[in-house]
Amino acid sequence: MANSRDSPPSSAPSVDLKTSLDECMSAMDMFLNNQFSESLEMLKPRVKDSMYHALIYATILEMQAMMTFEHDDIISAGHTMKEAQEICQRFRKKSTVVGSLSSLVNKPAGDHFTEEEVHAEVCYAECLLQRAALTFLQDENMVSFIKGGIKVRNSFMIYKELHNFLQSNLFSKGPNHSHLEGGVSLGIGAFNLEYGLSQLHDGVLVPNLREILCVMLLLCYYTFLTFILGTGEEDITDAVVLLQPYLTRYPKGAIFLFFSGRIEEIKGNLDEAIGRFEEGCAAQQAWKQFHHMCYWELMWCFTYKQLWKVAYFYADLLSKENRWSKAMYVYMKAAYLSMLPAHESKPFGDNEVELFRQVPLLKQKIAGKSPPTEKFAIRKARRYKSNDAVRLPVPALEIMYMWNGFAVIGKQRELTVEMLKTISEAEAALEQAAPNDYLFDDRCVVKLLKGLCLRHLGKLLEAEQCFVYIYHNEKNIKYDHYLIPNALLELSLLFIQQARKEEAIKWLRRAKQNYKDYSMESRTLFRIHAALSKLKAEKDENGFEVTAF
Repeated sequence: MANSRDSPPSSAPSVDLKTSLDECMSAMDMFLNNQFSESLEMLKPRVKDSMYHALIYATILEMQAMMTFEHDDIISAGHTMKEAQEICQRFRKKSTVVGSLSSLVNKPAGDHFTEEEVHAEVCYAECLLQRAALTFLQDENMVSFIKGGIKVRNSFMIYKELHNFLQSNLFSKGPNHSHLEGGVSLGIGAFNLEYGLSQLHDGVLVPNLREILCVMLLLCYYTFLTFILGTGEEDITDAVVLLQPYLTRYPKGAIFLFFSGRIEEIKGNLDEAIGRFEEGCAAQQAWKQFHHMCYWELMWCFTYKQLWKVAYFYADLLSKENRWSKAMYVYMKAAYLSMLPAHESKPFGDNEVELFRQVPLLKQKIAGKSPPTEKFAIRKARRYKSNDAVRLPVPALEIMYMWNGFAVIGKQRELTVEMLKTISEAEAALEQAAPNDYLFDDRCVVKLLKGLCLRHLGKLLEAEQCFVYIYHNEKNIKYDHYLIPNALLELSLLFIQQARKEEAIKWLRRAKQNYKDYSMESRTLFRIHAALSKLKAEKDENGFEVTAF
């Protein structure tokens, strides 16, 4: 990590470290109370002469850019974060390279670091990490990936040495230690998943400037990452406990209302979830990006309730207002229209066939690649190119499976029973359908979804027959090759439910090792890994014999 050229000195009077941190804490408090513009205005006068004002100002702009996916917002946030990094550089020890911190840890004769210089190190590392995230978003070429990778590596090395330094005998705590420790916990937590969770929890224990960032990372982990990429049965008690004091402190805070809604959604309490998301939208009007996050979850809540027109309404709003994936939003609009009875009027006079045909034209690239869900939507929509298109049987429910939505409805028997009725009607229609190129694929899609409903309703033998049907028809599937490994995954989860652990392991291994290059492969592999990890944990606890995973 080389020194960049020092920035010219600011004409504004310098602000001491404690005052800077206190002001930034106040600005963050405003932000969490939905006073977004006021928060930025409070920070702005000091962004040229205070590393913390510069960092937090840039962090808020980056959060906005991450939610809008607007190219101009991403570029602007990147420039602001680069300027913040240059401000931090001014406060770093002049001879600083990664190795200097290391030498300080290992050699008693190492140069002395002032409290401000150590804070500058952690702020500099944070700027590097956030700039890397923006680099991955804003360009599609390999040069950008290399640049982003270098930033990530340099950031990690600083965090690693800071962590070692804070634990060494040479380090003595300064008066603003909680903020320094929170910054290091945030960095280590971002880079190391297992150990990082405990570090992130440590970063929340004492009030500090990075506390909210640690909380948000943890809530994202518990309510999105482990749920979507897990088995859907993960315990979210930690998320509930973590969120409660912030809901009490910021009862109208849009961020916390959103996560509260997400927790209720995962529990299957859809009416409560809808209420929280609507409350989150009503709480503020300054940042529409928060609304978009709520719209996405509201769309799924109404999907689970099979209120197709309301779900369509939110997909339509997102397609017009948000740039994350126009292809995905339009696909969802078409999918919801497909679920309506033939005699029912379509909102805005839209036609699902025309919408499906638009999907491939809306393809975009983020970090050089199309999102996997967008690729999936484009593949599914291709069948509508011809004039005699073969309709998708239950497209809204198929994409719902990709987001682990059946784990939500499975917690409410009434919702599951109603979903099974819809799927059974689609199955009956396919039994009467004339032979076509997609028939076996469509039948297997419906079998997979039917098996999930049956499993959640306790009809385990019937569920098993659905998953086995897909495996036995592997050679007949022409397009939707993702169905086989996912059927084996669901069969394994069924076996785990029945304590048939050895069988579960056998089928999980087969799903993991025998299938490649199918739609949403990484998501399926994450879920397989989660199931294997769950079995390994049970083995370690109970001692049943399992060969290596």
